[in-house]
Amino acid sequence: MPLMSHRHEKMYGDIMLFAGTASPDLAAKVADYLGKTLCGRDVVVFPNDNLFIKLHGSVRGQDCYVIQSTHAPVHRNLMELLIILQTLRLDSAARITAVIPYLCYGRSDKKDQPRVPITARLVADMIEVAGADRYITLDLHAGQIQGFFSIPGDVLSASHILLDYLGSLKPKMVNPVVVTADLGFAKKARNYAASLSLPMAFIEKRRSGNDAKAEALTLIGDVKERDVIIVDDEVDTGGSISQAVNLVKEHGARDVFVSFIHPVFSLNAMERLAKLPVTQFITTDTIPVSPEQRALAGDRFKILTVSSLLGEVIRRANEGRSVGEMFNE
Repeated sequence: MPLMSHRHEKMYGDIMLFAGTASPDLAAKVADYLGKTLCGRDVVVFPNDNLFIKLHGSVRGQDCYVIQSTHAPVHRNLMELLIILQTLRLDSAARITAVIPYLCYGRSDKKDQPRVPITARLVADMIEVAGADRYITLDLHAGQIQGFFSIPGDVLSASHILLDYLGSLKPKMVNPVVVTADLGFAKKARNYAASLSLPMAFIEKRRSGNDAKAEALTLIGDVKERDVIIVDDEVDTGGSISQAVNLVKEHGARDVFVSFIHPVFSLNAMERLAKLPVTQFITTDTIPVSPEQRALAGDRFKILTVSSLLGEVIRRANEGRSVGEMFNE
């Protein structure tokens, strides 16, 4: 009896997209890019603050993707992601991919003092145990976090999206220079400078204690009479960026542009940023920014979407095609 060929059969079923409550707008844009409709699910919060998830239809044998960022409220959003993943697993999904535009606990990636946890590793373990076969995320705070996952994943960068936009601004700038607000981001900042064919300057800062406060100390490089592009991976409380902006201004900078990927915006960060002498803030929608926050900075606030990037990676993952080809890798 001849063997049946499975060469043209799909390994997994059709793409089924699920959105958590943390990233509804981004998930809708990803669905639009793929020409799909977000699958129905109920998310119920009981009076005791416990979460309950129910799918509207079967996912048996399908290729499922859960789009959920894990920004504040971190533990609510993380638990919701874990519960949706387990729900899909128990309903016999063929493959489950956690699409996490912003992964929480990215700064807890090592034991840098006695008697502290490595929480990023714990989060990776929980995502795997909950039922994820794969993960997709953007711009991890520390590259070694990839090693905390035992499941395969795609760690993407939104930098090229920011670079395309910055490149469109460059012709109107005066002797622009790229400045990194954190020496820990210097290597990635060099990539920005190289891509834009611009010189670099550095801000040395020293962090002390565990309260997320940092002190900017020294500017290394020339910004006088130049437009400045300050780059970083995320803005949390806005303290480092505020210090960086004030420092380059003290050294004679002209217009200042602030570019970062994750708008974490803890506490009163947006109020702090809105008061800065910044020409434009440029970020992405890995974390939703409320209309109230956007209004504080007015038309100085530019949000670029990562939906087409995520959508294309999801399509290629479903079809078994290379993701590296998107970046000529």
